Amino acid sequence: MAILIGIHPVKEALAAGRSLDRVLVAKGAGGPRIQEIVDLCRQNKVALRFEPRESLDRSAGANARHQGVVAFGAEKEYQQIDEVVGGDLIVVLDGVEDPHNLGAILRTASAVGAGAVVIPERRAVGVTETVAKAAAGALEHIPIVRVNNLAQALEKFKKAGYWIYGLDERGKLSYDNADFAEKSVVVLGAEGHGLHEKIRSACDFLVRIPMSGPIPSLNVSVAAGIVLFDWKRQRGNK
Repeated sequence: MAILIGIHPVKEALAAGRSLDRVLVAKGAGGPRIQEIVDLCRQNKVALRFEPRESLDRSAGANARHQGVVAFGAEKEYQQIDEVVGGDLIVVLDGVEDPHNLGAILRTASAVGAGAVVIPERRAVGVTETVAKAAAGALEHIPIVRVNNLAQALEKFKKAGYWIYGLDERGKLSYDNADFAEKSVVVLGAEGHGLHEKIRSACDFLVRIPMSGPIPSLNVSVAAGIVLFDWKRQRGNK
């Protein structure tokens, strides 16, 4: 069972009609945002319980900031590649392991209008409560595809008419000079080692973010924001 922690993730899950088993609200918690949660629970006929804050602390974990709201529901349902083919932009993540990075990338991908985010089954983080919190509600608005073989997934997108752009510090083409195709797949590598060689070779283009200082690369979620919003700029902010 999935746990959603915090006001924004729970509100977005309720607003999106996600199947939730129950929502816990800390006794004494109030304000318009808490009232919105309460109203959405009643509208959606989701069980709502007011419990001591200590009970929410135990459910969320000692280090989690739940803001007085915790929800329990079904795990995030992953989709198949065939279900997401057709969107103008697909974001593929080659082994991102940090849940905060995955959550931030999901939020950015949703903000630019991406059709889906694709992640591998192995050696990568899946959807967790930490990812949901970092995504700040975006988890409910963007499809996620989890695949066994990332290289084969890229080939499927190629056959469907997409061009593949891998972000790599060794790329010769600056991201802002890349002429993104109408159907684009942007591939982002893992923290530390970047794209795996097999994935690099599957890309049609390798693009880089020019760096002026001694640090050769950016955090993957920051890099995602730069490149994906440039894709959006080229699309005329549509």
